[in-house]
Amino acid sequence: MGDMELRLPPLSRRRLAAGAVLLAVGLVLLLRHLGSGGAAAAPRVAPVRASRAAVAARQLVVDVAGAVRRPGLYRLREGTRIADAVASAGGATAKAALDSVNLAAPLADGEQVVVPARGAAGTPADFPPAAGSSPAAPLDLNTATAEQLDALPGIGPSTAAKILAYRQTHGPFHSVDELDAVPGIGPSRIAQLKGLVIP
Repeated sequence: MGDMELRLPPLSRRRLAAGAVLLAVGLVLLLRHLGSGGAAAAPRVAPVRASRAAVAARQLVVDVAGAVRRPGLYRLREGTRIADAVASAGGATAKAALDSVNLAAPLADGEQVVVPARGAAGTPADFPPAAGSSPAAPLDLNTATAEQLDALPGIGPSTAAKILAYRQTHGPFHSVDELDAVPGIGPSRIAQLKGLVIP
């Protein structure tokens, strides 16, 4: 009985020491876990901000004019088509000559989308002829300026620039049909321009 009383205090001391060591190890592990958790939590916010900025940067501003219900400026996502711009403007009116518009063409930032109206003689009625031209004096494709080309029905600033670039690279036009080689101009647009332009 006396021996047992002598052994208890050392055993209690060992348990106490082991408990203290375990507590210290537990505190160290807890502090490491909290420290790594705090460091890992910080980057989680950054990608969200970056993605919002990227989405904002991918928006286009286009001007929709002509035979649409609500002409004006519209913000659209990058990768949208002319058909999306027309739909954003409330759709085409009953007078719209949609067959002369390439609805599948992709949009560019700052582009003007003009939906021409059908005229009584098959030419757009809502758009005046280019400066210095009239039905008796069509616009010369080989001397026209960007502003004069831009005033033609269905030809916006970007297409006018493409016509000038093509003229500089390949020389003068010999026929109106050669406009088919200019990106963004198709057979229906050429048919619309015949009588308004000459080579």
